[in-house]
Amino acid sequence: MCQGNDNFTQQSPPIDGTMKPLKIAVVIPKYGLLGGAEGFASELTKRLAVRDEFDMHVFANRWKSGDEPIAFHHVPIIRFPRWLEPISFAWFVARLLEKWNFDVVHSHERIFAMDIFSFHGIPHLAWRRNVRRKAPGLFDLATAWVEKKGVTCHRLKKIMPVSSLVARELERLYNVPKGKIRLAYPGVSLERFDRYDRERCRMEIRAMHGFSGDDLVLLFVGMNFEIKRLDLVVRSIAELKQNGKTGKVPGLLVVGKGDAKKYSRLAENCGIGGLVKFAGEQQDVVPYYLACDALAMPSVYDTFGMVVLEAMAACLPVIISENVGAKDIVEPGIHGYVLPNDARPGNMAKVLTKLADTGKRTRMAAECRKRAERFSWERLADDLASLYLDIGLDKSGPTP
Repeated sequence: MCQGNDNFTQQSPPIDGTMKPLKIAVVIPKYGLLGGAEGFASELTKRLAVRDEFDMHVFANRWKSGDEPIAFHHVPIIRFPRWLEPISFAWFVARLLEKWNFDVVHSHERIFAMDIFSFHGIPHLAWRRNVRRKAPGLFDLATAWVEKKGVTCHRLKKIMPVSSLVARELERLYNVPKGKIRLAYPGVSLERFDRYDRERCRMEIRAMHGFSGDDLVLLFVGMNFEIKRLDLVVRSIAELKQNGKTGKVPGLLVVGKGDAKKYSRLAENCGIGGLVKFAGEQQDVVPYYLACDALAMPSVYDTFGMVVLEAMAACLPVIISENVGAKDIVEPGIHGYVLPNDARPGNMAKVLTKLADTGKRTRMAAECRKRAERFSWERLADDLASLYLDIGLDKSGPTP
């Protein structure tokens, strides 16, 4: 069912051997450290750094470097008062970039001017008001000010949102022309999953948390239980048990940081305390993916949701909401199910009933892996290399 990565690699356009490599600036506050944007930037940058076409430079406040030929430049940040953080980072980046003549500036963070902007969230004020449901403070207003300057700057050639959800917000708030938007979904390291023994992971992880090999086990991975709607997952399992419409009520394995005591009490009050297990934060989540049967992430809002793609790479069908950006790559009924934003426990319980069918899960698992193989970091690096060459070779000089 889980086959190794057999992707072809599409070669970037060749660069003239007499021409110097394009000088590329990659901007991000934290490079190579924990986080979605941080991982996205480092996975692509390290792959491009070994290509002859590029001379890669990273501008960051903190970084974790590898063996790749990358030049790192420290960007100071003023931490207090807090509202100066986004402004100071953008200001120091601008001053540092003035000292170099870069062919392409690619930022993964809000700065004043760049050629390519990888947009990993939604516009900041939209997030604050619509998702967090809080009035903006000085930090939020400062962040939004820098963001607007970057998105509307004349130098910007491409803005790369991580999902259509983000693209729509950018179009709505900033009236960004469709021709300037280029969707750039995150990638996944398929080899991370292929080097493990699935059956051994299944046996050991399940035994560790009190599940048998025959149990149907649902996986939940997240650092914000409220936003990811862990309560909906717990209540849906409880409803399934109460209705008794299926002989196989799933267990739930929760990985991540959150208020475990609160949701343990919820599970107890719902009568399924013994079915919900909390594993806490895990440095390596891969064995947990391989030990489970499906992933649930019906978030209130998630700009993409890397765990969805990772679960698919591990051959897990997924259950997500319409407000999860990864729905762009999930075909309902083939790779899993997409719940309405206002889903109730009954909605999800019906989906869980379908996933109790072993044959259906097996077919979905194979399709999930096939879909995930389309999003290897190697393929994404090829696409980005082509964009760098298009922009870098087309520029006659720095744009003001």
